[in-house]
Amino acid sequence: MSALIKEKIIEIKEKSEPQDKKVYLQVRDSFGRSYATGKRKNAIAKVWIKQGTGKVTINDREVKGYFGREILVNIAKAPFGATKNENKFDVVATILGGGKSGQAGALSNGISKALVLFDPSNHPTLRAGGFLTRDPRVVERKKYGLKKARKAQTYRKR
Repeated sequence: MSALIKEKIIEIKEKSEPQDKKVYLQVRDSFGRSYATGKRKNAIAKVWIKQGTGKVTINDREVKGYFGREILVNIAKAPFGATKNENKFDVVATILGGGKSGQAGALSNGISKALVLFDPSNHPTLRAGGFLTRDPRVVERKKYGLKKARKAQTYRKR
């Protein structure tokens, strides 16, 4: 009787285990573009990518002119380096809210998601690099009775 129970347990386990991995589909519009939204802090980036020469346009401006600092440009273009796709895609993005650093992070997140939709084989590389995970850190709110989120007045004993 215990052998019969063991067989049933094995049979149930085999049925409950997923047989195949998650399949990511290629998503492109009629113009050959993939669209994704990236977020970081209070910044939101709406990103369209298509095959091209590596031109990045943000709010109708060139990327270096928009960000001003080379480190922010490198942060934004990091997903292309991770997937070895430098100068293979044109990016058109609309970015709203936040500061420049948050906007660069949002653009990087949006480009990563769009690359996965354009070519699903990029998913393992971008997931391992942490490009597809939204950074959950946001500014902590100010509490009443305090000067800032955690800064209080100096305690005086007398």
